[in-house]
Parts: sequence; C-alpha cells; structure tokens
Amino acid sequence: MAGQTDGARPGESIGGAGLGPNQRTRQVMVGDVPLGGGAPVVVQSMLNAPARDVEANLAQIEALAQAGCEVVRMAIPNRDCLDAFQAVCAASPLPVVADIHFDAHIAIEAARRGAAKLRINPGNIGGLEATEAVIEAAREAGIPIRIGVNAGSLDKALAAREDLTLPEKLAASAVEYVRFFEDRGFHDVVVSAKAHDVQATIATYRLLSEALPEVPLHIGVTEAGTAFQGIIKSACGLGVLLEQGIGDTLRISLTDDPVTEVRACWTLLAALDLRRRSPELISCPTCGRCQVDLIGLASAVEERLADVASPVKVAVMGCVVNGPGEAADADIGVACGAGTGVVFSHGKIVRKVDESEIVDALMEEIEQL
Repeated sequence: MAGQTDGARPGESIGGAGLGPNQRTRQVMVGDVPLGGGAPVVVQSMLNAPARDVEANLAQIEALAQAGCEVVRMAIPNRDCLDAFQAVCAASPLPVVADIHFDAHIAIEAARRGAAKLRINPGNIGGLEATEAVIEAAREAGIPIRIGVNAGSLDKALAAREDLTLPEKLAASAVEYVRFFEDRGFHDVVVSAKAHDVQATIATYRLLSEALPEVPLHIGVTEAGTAFQGIIKSACGLGVLLEQGIGDTLRISLTDDPVTEVRACWTLLAALDLRRRSPELISCPTCGRCQVDLIGLASAVEERLADVASPVKVAVMGCVVNGPGEAADADIGVACGAGTGVVFSHGKIVRKVDESEIVDALMEEIEQL
C-alpha cells in the first residue's frame, strides 16, 4: 500500500513525505502478513532452488528473511513436488505462496498442504470452470488466491482480439476472473497483471486500480532482465505506480539472486519514503576537486552497511563543496579533504581522521547511534 505513515514492522521505519495511504483496497492475510487495506507495502520474492530440494529451499528462505523478504513464492511444477512443498511450508519462517500453472489439481493440493496463498494464471489453468474447485479448496483452507495474468499467457480468445490494447487485454482478463470469484462469494483475492514492457505495465495497473479499486494489487515488471537493466526498468514502472498510490505488494523480478530482488525492493520503497529497513547511502559524484579514492570509499562503506538492519542515513562526500552542509540531514557522514576525512553527524563535526581510517570511523559512529 503506497504512502505508509504507521504500521512499521520490527527493524524498519515508515516515511511519509506527501504520499498518503490508500485505504480503498480490501485487506487479506497471507499467513500472518497483512496485505492491502492500509498495511505497509509487502516485499516479496520467489525461490529458485530445485522444487524437490527441501533443504535448499529452506536455506534460501532464511537468506531472504534476513534480507527483509516478508512473503516468498515457490513454484510447484508437477505433482511429484507437493511433498517437498508441504515440508517447506511446515518449516518456513515466512508465509509460502504456491505458484501453480497448467494443473488445477496441484493448486487444490497445495491449499491442503500448507500454502499461505495460491497463485494461479487464468491463461493456462484451464478456464473459469477449472477454478471452481480451487476456490473451494482455498475457502476451506482460509487462504487468499492471487489471480496472476501475464502478457505471454493470455487466454487465446482474448489475446486474438484486435480491438483491445495489451493493457486492456490484461485488465479484462483479471477483471473477468475477479468477478467470477466474487460471484461465488470468494473475496480474498489479490491481482497481478504483468508485462515486460514498462509502459504497458503502468497502463495495465492504472486500469486495474480503476476497475477493481477494492482489490489488493501485486505489482511488478515481469521478465525485467538481469540486475542492472531489471532494477532500472522495475524502478521506473513500479516507482510511478507507488507514487500514485497503486500497489499493495511488489516483487522486483530479476535474473539474479532472489536476495538482490529483496534489497532492490527495499531500496525503491526507501527512495519513495514509503518504508525504510536498511541504511541509505548518500554519496556525491566525483570531480576534479576530489583528493581521495571516493569510489573505493563509497563502495567499502556500502559493503559494510549491507549487514546493518537499521534505517540510518550515511553520507560519503568527496570535498567541502558537498560536505556537511549538503548532507546535513545524514545521521553520520564524512567530508573528505587531501587524504583526510571530517566525520560529522547532522551537520556537526565529530572527528577528523586519515583516509585509511574513514570507513572504520564511520562504522564506529554508526554503532553508537
């Protein structure tokens, strides 16, 4: 949910620089995690360990939890993987969402075996009729269903229509399924409608937020690419949506380590001043005035901050031009001179150290906060 002003979870702070919480969406529970209805935007990722390897999946879940992931999704590619899925659910510290394609029976079994939520794809699950038993299984288990529409797997009849744009097709598919679920008295629904194109993604979610204002939305740019390109594409598309109050949960989908996805999600939320869990590094661009290895310093500080689970602001500034004044709001910072650094806190000088001592000095001051 965009614009949180309260409801921070342990180890984080909530910002509120003008973005107000969107209270319109209905709240659903994914395990013990509230989603929608004014709750903080939920950070998700997806496991990529072999589906039958219980220990590998649990190890990945632990790493994701340490990084700040709140809900994790696990693919169940075939029925032979259901036992492993059940074991993972039983031992996981995070709610586990069952990701199902092609086989409605797997969704039904996943609901019975501990899934905190089901994710099904209208384009390949077998049509509206095939979801009847899935709805009943989710109702009996007391869990929500995410209706996940993808541009590459739209229903064939809908995909063939030339009178609709891609965003209109995606939105129409999602709306049709939501209404089908609601007609059967099932309202614990979350919707996603993803494309790899940023503009199509933005347009689709804008349509969905208008057509389904009460339904929580899971936002993301699918198949966004490797880390560099994928993070930029996701930040563009999801940043626009979150700023407009659209989105109750997100995943930044990358061809990379899922932990990178989680860190990117938190960095995006912090940049929008929606939620903060980890440090923010403020560092200036280098120029001819710089008399230290600023790139090396900033990289070293960033690496050391990766293990800090606190929303502290840390500044690494290359010279007096961009010194304490420019980063006066930083909790801790350094302004560098000729082989030296002046450490400051909220604009006030704390100590002066040699260049070789800057990183350690900053970390010492952070530990004392």
